[in-house]
Amino acid sequence: MPYYDRSTGLVVFGILTIAMGCLCALLVPLMFVGVALSAGTPGGQIPMSSLIPGACMYAFLAVALIWLGIGSIRARRWARALLLILSWTWLGIGLIAVIMMAFLLPTMLANMPLPTVRAGQPQVRQAALEIGMAIGFLIDGVILVVVPAIWTFFYSSRHVRFTCEWRDPLPCWTDTCPLPVLGLCLWLLFSAVMMLILPLTMHGVMPFFGMFITGFPSVIFCLANAALWVFAAGLLYQLDSRGWWLILVVFSLYMISSLLTFARHDIIELYRLMDYPQAQIDQIQKLGMFKGNFMIWMMVAFMLPILGYLLFIKKYFRRNPVG
Repeated sequence: MPYYDRSTGLVVFGILTIAMGCLCALLVPLMFVGVALSAGTPGGQIPMSSLIPGACMYAFLAVALIWLGIGSIRARRWARALLLILSWTWLGIGLIAVIMMAFLLPTMLANMPLPTVRAGQPQVRQAALEIGMAIGFLIDGVILVVVPAIWTFFYSSRHVRFTCEWRDPLPCWTDTCPLPVLGLCLWLLFSAVMMLILPLTMHGVMPFFGMFITGFPSVIFCLANAALWVFAAGLLYQLDSRGWWLILVVFSLYMISSLLTFARHDIIELYRLMDYPQAQIDQIQKLGMFKGNFMIWMMVAFMLPILGYLLFIKKYFRRNPVG
């Protein structure tokens, strides 16, 4: 089919992707510097160990984005496939986050102490609320929705696909598996790595069927999860339907376990087990966003799209591979 050469666009988006990777790399030291500077403020002493998962995630994104940006500049078909997976995931998570922000931001701003215009006058709560919501939605909308939507639109173009296939004619490992399934495989592998990191941070606190487990049981739980994710990713990559059923059953059990745990325990208890200082916990409670069934609704908001995605990719697993 006729197509337009998008080599220039691949270079431009590759450079922008590398720039985002450099920004993610910059955020890693800034996280620790910010916590160190806030240590002297009331309630500002967050445990350094709690930053390790976030720092590892930003470091991973930095390496991945720089690597993918170089691949885009060189018009590699694997780079286009992985950037399309990343942008779709980014867009989906961003949409959920923005929708949740619509419910959380008013509560958070309403409970924040706002300054008065001058002594004796009432606090300008309504004005600050409207300005804060406008700025928050603008920033979140651009970063979490607009940017990934642009990346998704560009890399999903057939002109971009044909350009990469023309300049990189040999098939690669991203061509042997449908992109929706490949995306799940990659995120399972990433989750396995994070599971190995969790016992080293946050005291390894994990929800488990109505209670929080810590210490050695938590380590065993995380190691078993990591092995399970790697095994399932291998089956999914081979389009083995047993991998799909394995993920569906295990994810359903995780969903039930988490819902039972947070139905009986408050998230503040989780922060205490993670050894957060009491002053920090008091500040979190003042925001008023963890009252009632907040955690249950938040988990449902994230779990239902994942369950829907599993049902969507079921069509790729019609039968087990022979031999």
